[in-house]
Amino acid sequence: MFLGDDLLVWLLLALGGALCAGNVMALVRPPDVAHQEGDLEQAPRGRSIFMAVLGGLVFVVALGSLIVG
Repeated sequence: MFLGDDLLVWLLLALGGALCAGNVMALVRPPDVAHQEGDLEQAPRGRSIFMAVLGGLVFVVALGSLIVG
């Protein structure tokens, strides 16, 4: 089987890391101009911080699960 028996843990690791990194980047460096009408100038702070923390937590738990075995 692809990636062994830990496929779900690897997917959680990837998704948690992407969720955390994407939201942190949206907070740190918002886009210069709106691409379409109705786009926000910057990401909503509260929601982005919550999603970054949630993604970081999922990442850490999945990484711990892979290390412990």
